[in-house]
Amino acid sequence: MDQDVTQLLLQMSDGDREALNRLMPLVYDELRVLARHKLRYERADHTFDTAALVHEAYLKLVDQRRVQWQNRSHFFAIAARSMRRILVNYAARHRAQKRGGGRPDRPLDEVPPAAVSTTSAEELIELDDLLRRLAVFNERGSLVVEYRFFGGMTYEEIAEVLGVSPATVRRSWSAARAWLQREVRHGLPERLSGEEP
Repeated sequence: MDQDVTQLLLQMSDGDREALNRLMPLVYDELRVLARHKLRYERADHTFDTAALVHEAYLKLVDQRRVQWQNRSHFFAIAARSMRRILVNYAARHRAQKRGGGRPDRPLDEVPPAAVSTTSAEELIELDDLLRRLAVFNERGSLVVEYRFFGGMTYEEIAEVLGVSPATVRRSWSAARAWLQREVRHGLPERLSGEEP
C-alpha cells in the first residue's frame, strides 16, 4: 500500500489532479487518526470534529499545486501542517471574537505574562508563535516539534521526511524542547515536556 500511495503522490506532482481522488481512500483512515490526535487536546466545545478537520485539510491538500510529493511520510507531514494551520487560524479567530473582534493582537513578547491565558487556544497560538521564532535559527528543530507534536509522527517517519537519521531527529527534538521550555510563558504543554509527546 505504501508503494501505491507513493506512486499516486508522484502522479499528483506530475499534475494528475485525479490522483488525489484515488489517493484519499487509501489514506483517509490515517488522516482521521491524525485529526483525532490533534483534536484530543482541544477544548470540549470545539466546532471541529474529526471528519470536519479531515475535510478542511483535504481541501488544502487539493490546492497544493507547487508541492513535489516525495512519499507517504512527506504527504502526512504536509497534512499535519495543514491541520495545524487550520486549528491555529480557528483559535486566533475565536480569541479575537472573545476579546472584542477587530483589535490587532500584540506580539507575544509584548504581552504581560499574567495576560496569557492557559486555554488550549491560547497555548496553541503561543506554541505556533514560538515555533515560528524557533524556525528562524533552528528550522529542523521547529519541523521536528511540529511533526511530533501536531502530527504524532515517529522519529523514523520524521527522519524519512527530513532525510536525516532518527538519532539526528532525537537530538533536534531535545534541543528544540529545551529552547521552548526556556521561552514559553506558562509551562510547556504536558505532551512536550517529556521524552515522548
